[in-house]
Amino acid sequence: MKMDPQTGSLEGIGHERRKADMRVLVMTAVPAERDAVLRGLRGDRRFDVLAGGVGAAAAAASTARALAVGQYDLVVSAGIGGGFTGRAEVGSLVVANEIIAADLGAETPDGFLSVDELGFGSARIQVPAEWAARVTEALREAGLPVSTGPVLTVTTVTGTAETARTLGVRVPGAAAEAMEGYGVAVAARQCGLPVLEVRAISNPVGPRDRASWRIAEALNALEAASSVFLEVLR
Repeated sequence: MKMDPQTGSLEGIGHERRKADMRVLVMTAVPAERDAVLRGLRGDRRFDVLAGGVGAAAAAASTARALAVGQYDLVVSAGIGGGFTGRAEVGSLVVANEIIAADLGAETPDGFLSVDELGFGSARIQVPAEWAARVTEALREAGLPVSTGPVLTVTTVTGTAETARTLGVRVPGAAAEAMEGYGVAVAARQCGLPVLEVRAISNPVGPRDRASWRIAEALNALEAASSVFLEVLR
């Protein structure tokens, strides 16, 4: 089976064969996220779910290793994350339409410059619009609160209102932040595979207040989202 990594469309294949043959690699950061996804998938053998480690480097290495030994048609970065206020509330889900390494670049006297602006590549990886729309609609139809927007990959979790505002200006419309999506996406792109990122929101992006985080609630939302994958990612 061949899939266009930009559009996410399947080439030269019928629906029935697609259902039988499609293989999906789901990458999470930590075992708690992996286990939530596995509960939602209920043992479906089309999916392999791995906990690849925290941060973009660990995520990229673990994803690349998995893709080197397995044959997949789609890669999903899934887990919990922070939501930007007004864009994604605690307990909701975010489906990325773009995966952005938000702090990959250089500081200058005039402000931050991304690697794109520096001419050293790109910190942005597009999610196939067809897949993002399909997953978002399926989650919505399942009664789950969901939004779509850029998901930021950061190396340091945001802990102040000032940094949250800075990121919001740097990436207008940013919906969520996490630490692994860009690493997973780079590995998938190197293999010519489309990538999705789905985040369940455990806390607002901004001042760090662990007492207000709702990790259990976010993991439950991740489990619920994963059960929807059974119908839509096929």
